[in-house]
Amino acid sequence: VIGNDVAIAVGGTQGHYELNVFKPMMARNILESARLLGDGALSFATNCVEGITANEPRIAALVDNSLMLVTALNTKIGYYKSAEIAGKAHTEGTTLRQAALSLGYLTADEYDAWVVPGDMIGR
Repeated sequence: VIGNDVAIAVGGTQGHYELNVFKPMMARNILESARLLGDGALSFATNCVEGITANEPRIAALVDNSLMLVTALNTKIGYYKSAEIAGKAHTEGTTLRQAALSLGYLTADEYDAWVVPGDMIGR
């Protein structure tokens, strides 16, 4: 495809007075590149994408450990307490939930009600 692109570019520079003898080569290379890209996309879908499944436990663990969830607490307990929770979770390698509960800024029920990742992305 890259070689075809170069050939098309060179062919385009060789036209004189709207009489370009390279137009057939350019058309052939464009069509060949389109076929190659289409075949490549189909092969990729068949051999790589088909059958992929999400590792839901791993996704849930990554979401639970994401420090970005602390933004949901800003409107409830304020920026500075939220930042303190995020800092503690980061330095100690714990979840936001554990850090928030250990600091005593909110209860487990409050955390679970306020920090809902699905609500943050419109689900």
